[in-house]
Amino acid sequence: MKLLILDRDGVINQDSDAYIKSLDEWIPIPSAITAIARLSKAGWTVAVATNQSGIARGYYDLATLESMHQRLRELVAEQGGELGVVVYCPHGPDEGCDCRKPKPGMLRQIAQHYGVELRGTWFVGDSRGDLDAALAVDCQPVLVKTGKGERTLTKPLPEGTLVFDDLAAVADQLLS
Repeated sequence: MKLLILDRDGVINQDSDAYIKSLDEWIPIPSAITAIARLSKAGWTVAVATNQSGIARGYYDLATLESMHQRLRELVAEQGGELGVVVYCPHGPDEGCDCRKPKPGMLRQIAQHYGVELRGTWFVGDSRGDLDAALAVDCQPVLVKTGKGERTLTKPLPEGTLVFDDLAAVADQLLS
């Protein structure tokens, strides 16, 4: 199985320090939707692991989150692709869960869902927390410059981190 795992905010859709609280605020990066569809059509399974502490903070509810993910699935399907499993951490940063990145719980959930080992699987994110979660389960850390990516680049990255302009460039690399 060819598996690619993505962070959501800043990788697939525009990010906001004020949180993405509604379907109207969930604004996809068009080239990211196309990239997911291209990868899917080429036999890749594209899964998503996303921190969503806005739920714990009361900024939005599960139904709103599900509407965002349903819209993402629809946009990918419109381009002939399919999105794999989407896992999320609804907890706040101080709740002590094992799923909130930089902890690797969501990546383990994805591995369990598909019955695969994660060693070497690319995990694409835009923050240091994403990269640290990847390292914790022997995934290949991949940073995109979209979202918080440029900000993340201002500090040292974990050794071996791959850096791309955006998800489209990641897809180009994987499909070449």
